[in-house]
Amino acid sequence: MSGLPGAGTSPDLGEASDLKFPLGAKFREPLTEARFQRLFGDAEQAPELLAEPRSSRLCRRWRRLASACSGPGAWRLLRARLPPLRWLPHYRWRAWLLGDAVAGVTVGIVHVPQGMAFALLTSVPPVFGLYTSFFPVLIYTLLGTGRHLSTGTFAVLSLMTGSAVERLVPEPLGGNLSGIEREQLDAQRVGSAAALAFGSGALMLGMFALQLGVLSTFLSEPVVKALTSGAALHVLVSQLPSLLGLPLPRQIGCFSLFKTLAAVLTALPRSSPAELTISALSLALLVPVKELNVRFRDKLPTPIPGEIVMVLLASVLCFTSSLDTRYNVQIVGLLPGGFPQPHLPDLAELPRILADSLPIALVTFAVSASLASIYADKYSYTIDSNQELLAHGISNLISSLFSCFPNSATLATTSLLVDAGGNTQLAGLFSCIVVLSVLLWLGPFFYYLPKAVLACINISSMRQMFFQMQELPQLWRISRMDFAVWMVTWVAVVILSVDLGLAVGVVFSMMTVVCRTQRVQCLALGLAEGTELYRPLEESHKLLKVPGLCILRYPTPLYFGTRGQFRRILEWHLGLGEGRKETPKLDGPPDAVAEPVRVVVLDCSGITFADAAGAREVVQLARRCRDAGIHLLLAQCNASVLGTLTQAGLLDRVTPEQLFVSVQDAAAHALERLEPTGPKTCTVWV
Repeated sequence: MSGLPGAGTSPDLGEASDLKFPLGAKFREPLTEARFQRLFGDAEQAPELLAEPRSSRLCRRWRRLASACSGPGAWRLLRARLPPLRWLPHYRWRAWLLGDAVAGVTVGIVHVPQGMAFALLTSVPPVFGLYTSFFPVLIYTLLGTGRHLSTGTFAVLSLMTGSAVERLVPEPLGGNLSGIEREQLDAQRVGSAAALAFGSGALMLGMFALQLGVLSTFLSEPVVKALTSGAALHVLVSQLPSLLGLPLPRQIGCFSLFKTLAAVLTALPRSSPAELTISALSLALLVPVKELNVRFRDKLPTPIPGEIVMVLLASVLCFTSSLDTRYNVQIVGLLPGGFPQPHLPDLAELPRILADSLPIALVTFAVSASLASIYADKYSYTIDSNQELLAHGISNLISSLFSCFPNSATLATTSLLVDAGGNTQLAGLFSCIVVLSVLLWLGPFFYYLPKAVLACINISSMRQMFFQMQELPQLWRISRMDFAVWMVTWVAVVILSVDLGLAVGVVFSMMTVVCRTQRVQCLALGLAEGTELYRPLEESHKLLKVPGLCILRYPTPLYFGTRGQFRRILEWHLGLGEGRKETPKLDGPPDAVAEPVRVVVLDCSGITFADAAGAREVVQLARRCRDAGIHLLLAQCNASVLGTLTQAGLLDRVTPEQLFVSVQDAAAHALERLEPTGPKTCTVWV
């Protein structure tokens, strides 16, 4: 506590003894930054208060790189890039193997119909959804750090990829294609989808090389949830033609949702009664099963595989009733056995698909990293965001060689894996075995599967995304700014498109951060009597305000966007220029500047960083205070801010004795200056 009424001066103890034995001392002298560095820091840095030289940082990085070339360093690097080398030696075979096997088989069973369904959403033949449910899962098992993460086809990415594919390879206007022409069109679309996967994978590998895993923080939780919820509505509307048996071209671009609705309503009299009946029966089975799995997840030993049951029932019904020939019901057809020959996508397409690959890469990483973080926090382990970039980048890049489309972690199958008892990435291997058996042997059993059933699977898998809107009332109570971000992103996704909505959401989210820094309150502080605490004067009328002393806390970064506000607030509080007249309403009581200010203490603990413009503003403030006869003291500047201020020339305007380690120390020094007839040694109670 500094300057307390009735507090005596410090006993005549040495400087070192006061600081070395604080428990045995009642008072100590105020600590400036220079004195603190002299006593506790590097003496060579005390006069200048500069950060570590750049040459030292470069030498330290070079030594770190050189150590990585040694045998132990190479092993550490290998363990960091191949996570199974870390978790497999500690795997609890008896406790975890059964849970991983059951969860992996359950997820694999869901991957089969869901992969074929999302392939139609991507505008490619169903078998390519099975490829995308195999290769990425296998690669992520070897490279990923999310123990409970399930990767594969994802509705949002399939929708974004399908829109890009339809734009790059549009269907001819006539629409009546022969078998050979249809195969050629499908081959071109598969090539475009694989090129998108290659491009997004290459972008994520570039982000990994630059260690840009931190970029996931720019896609905030409201943005991601609004994006997936709005995309779910797009998926629902885009599947209406398949549900009704209407051969309508896919709408792309802005307002595609409303264009699709208008086209469906116009063509509604031409809908197929057979496919409409199949769709109604499929939804009547899938939706209740989804609800049962959610309501009784703790009682069921494993979730009910409603999708695979529906697929088998519909295939048998279509085969026995010859629905494809009698009622012209669209079926999946022959699924080629085995795997496609690996080949590079058409690299000539890369410049055309770069604008589409970037949002796909961002959504892939944002959704996967957020899902991995949720379950890592829940089960008390950590993930490496940069390693996740590497895993998903390589997963998309290599799988594109096998004609796969963009993939990521998926909400539905990740939740299913956890509910089924999955413990580690080993569950992905069991999932791959299920998909592999379909690709090698069981493919012909899906020949008569109606495509309307796949459309119903697409819609039912959106349940979790639609129910995210239930969180809006709670979000409104917690943060109305986040609520605004959620609504703006959702409206932009629904009205415009998924990728444009993502851009709008990110920009609007960043704007809210900037706006919050523009609306901060500069707080005038007072001393709580009987303590060493300084609190905002507006909190209580019992706080002590020393005449002639002004203690201000500026709780926001000081950069080019806030420098004007910083100047106006300081002018108002200190009575400099015309600032007080310009700002009619600020913090503090009406008499906050009733007496001319002789000493001002600026608490910089809330200034996390300062740029060149902000630093020059502080230097100008120091000059104006000196010209006005006001003694300026700075307290609690972090090393980064202090280094920036020093480089901007602050020490040309103030002395090192005006920089203090805490508000208490600065206030104690200020009280001595305001009371020259008082004790010669100002003290701080410890």
